Amino acid sequence: MDDPFSLDDPEPGPVPEVLPPWLDALNPEQRLAVTTTEGPVLVLSGAGTGKTRVLTCRLAYLLATRPVRPWRILAVTFTNKAAREMRERAAALIGPDAEQVWLGTFHALGVRLLRRHGERVGLRPGFTILDTDDQVRLLKQIMEVENLDLKRWQPAVAMSLIQRWKDRGLCFDALPADAPGRDFAAGRLPDLYRQYQERLLVVNAVDFGDLLLHGLTLFTKHPDVLAEVGGQFQYILVDEYQDTNVAQYLWLRLLARAHGNLCCVGDDDQSIYSWRGAAVGNILRFEQDFPGATVVRLERNYRSTSTILAAASGLIGHNKARMGKDLRAADETRDPGAPITVWGVWDGAEEARRVVEEAEALQRAGEPLNSMAILVRVGFQTREFEERLIVSGTPYRVIGGPRFYERQEIRDALAYLRLAAQPDDSLAFERVVNTPRRGLGPTTIQILNRVARLERISLPEAARRVVETDELRPAARRSLRAFLEDLSRWRALADGLDPAALCGTILDESGYVDMWRADKAPDAEGRVENLKELVGALKEFDSLIGFLEHVSLVMDNEARAAEDALTLMTLHGAKGLEFDTVFLPGWEEELFPHRRALEENGVEGLEEERRLAYVGLTRARRRVFISFAGSRRVFADWRSCLPSRFLDELPPEVVETDTARGLVGSGAQGLSNAPGGWGRVGGPGTVSGEGGIRRPSPGWSAPPTRPTPASAFKAGDRVSHESFGLGTVREVSGDRLDIAFDTAGPRKVMAAFVTLAR
Repeated sequence: MDDPFSLDDPEPGPVPEVLPPWLDALNPEQRLAVTTTEGPVLVLSGAGTGKTRVLTCRLAYLLATRPVRPWRILAVTFTNKAAREMRERAAALIGPDAEQVWLGTFHALGVRLLRRHGERVGLRPGFTILDTDDQVRLLKQIMEVENLDLKRWQPAVAMSLIQRWKDRGLCFDALPADAPGRDFAAGRLPDLYRQYQERLLVVNAVDFGDLLLHGLTLFTKHPDVLAEVGGQFQYILVDEYQDTNVAQYLWLRLLARAHGNLCCVGDDDQSIYSWRGAAVGNILRFEQDFPGATVVRLERNYRSTSTILAAASGLIGHNKARMGKDLRAADETRDPGAPITVWGVWDGAEEARRVVEEAEALQRAGEPLNSMAILVRVGFQTREFEERLIVSGTPYRVIGGPRFYERQEIRDALAYLRLAAQPDDSLAFERVVNTPRRGLGPTTIQILNRVARLERISLPEAARRVVETDELRPAARRSLRAFLEDLSRWRALADGLDPAALCGTILDESGYVDMWRADKAPDAEGRVENLKELVGALKEFDSLIGFLEHVSLVMDNEARAAEDALTLMTLHGAKGLEFDTVFLPGWEEELFPHRRALEENGVEGLEEERRLAYVGLTRARRRVFISFAGSRRVFADWRSCLPSRFLDELPPEVVETDTARGLVGSGAQGLSNAPGGWGRVGGPGTVSGEGGIRRPSPGWSAPPTRPTPASAFKAGDRVSHESFGLGTVREVSGDRLDIAFDTAGPRKVMAAFVTLAR
């Protein structure tokens, strides 16, 4: 439908007397969830219980048996992919009517709502939707006008806090006194929020948070809009309800007010995205928010063995904030399957070796690699597995992110190390010369590249020559000279320090790790952890050159063309997927449950970590291997590890332990000491801004491809420089000229940038 809110609704056809035959294929609980169409319904759908099938069949059942037009049904999913899958499945059951159902994401519905009623909130036709970069850029402009220190109060952090307020449905004029982040920028963030929203209206734009927030404004301040939209949709279906944020929850309450026909499908035991704004309380309060609601529990699992289900149910049963359900195998006559195998190993390298060897043994027994997955708690854990897989020649794929050595922060760190090993590495130099920011922007890089190209020298050598001239403004020249001095010092240290210590020193003194520590983006802490893991990896090498050669070989190991490859990914990324065999490494205190989750969120954080463990267990169809290390190199330091408390919470009757090393069964009696730091911290601060770099005047032209050699000039020659204009040569020294410019005064410049005046 071009207009989803049109009330032009002719009478539907008669309801068929014969029920659809596909209902017979549903189990009793699924059938109840599908056929209970009136009033509020909550379907608690455990892992592997046929959630998508229930949603699809419910949609088809409404169209086949109820006097309702397709466009009066709203089905909300969290991804466009899920929406397409549901529509295709529904079309296979009932035909083309499924194409007319309004099926999409919350944000897509918000766009259509604002296209129709945007003028009510100050928008004009044709408004644009800003991406993340544009949002931060707009807020940065406002903060600059307010004379805020952008190094201390980063615009990206401010934007993240504002978006979190929007996720909670909070406008700038309705922020509670205890709103998280309200004290940011010395308490000025609420006013920055106000100015940001006003500026958005001026430029006729919205961000993704506005797609929901403006909708709430329309519904609460314009009753006619709510009546129109709420009256349009007679039935509402919601997928993944446990992942809704507060704004989405408020949308649903308002839209369902007219008819109450709201069906939400979700699993409180799989709510693992609080860091994205998801509020598990939305699903836990459903019966309070919608009195008289029908709650249907789907507990028959069609995926996993009864042994795996017993382990998952026993573990998640330790959570207090849950509605409660017990998974059981749909076919209880099936073989209960192999027990959960728990390995205790000496260290992370031994863990990686054992996991890969087990995967290879299963492959030799006929199980394809693409039916196996290694699911880690945090991204840095992937490094040891990747290196072991490469050494063994086992094909693998990393899902949900780049391979370890392909991550941005690791590539940056490697560029610094390459410069310590090879002073004329132009590519490495260009990558990090202004990372962190040193006031050496595109204009500086352009000048250096031109010198390097014309003189046929490396970029670092061009920099060493340019700092002795006046091509750059003083601030940029000082910054570049300081960077070159740092590079020289680190190269000198490379002969006396071991590679790990050298890497730690470089990352600290360059300010690179501090840059990520100060960044409040959701992935920033993970980047710091990856950098620490890199330092730890260097401890295994005697020389920096040897390590860099090793990395080159690793990065040259292309993914094999064949699809049969073992999957390596995080637990968060694995939700919704399934594999025959799942390996769950790193079940240790402070790693899983993660220390940060416990420190920041207490009991709520622990329960979300336990839900994450539950998700990991229920990804497996046939077998699960859990491992933990007695000691682990966490980033750059070794530490003793305690087994995760989650191991003690697994029902002992379904667990098979490897006691050969005496590591299993010791329990989790408390948290171990925090891992050590970088050794050297608090390096020099970074310099931001362009540093006053002189930009070429309009209409300047590049020097000739073959520059005039310095030997062609002599004292007294009249010459022309693209930035400084006309001047007279005073002295020739190597490839540099000392020139008295008519307007710019005396300057030392590269001969490559000068031509004889005509």
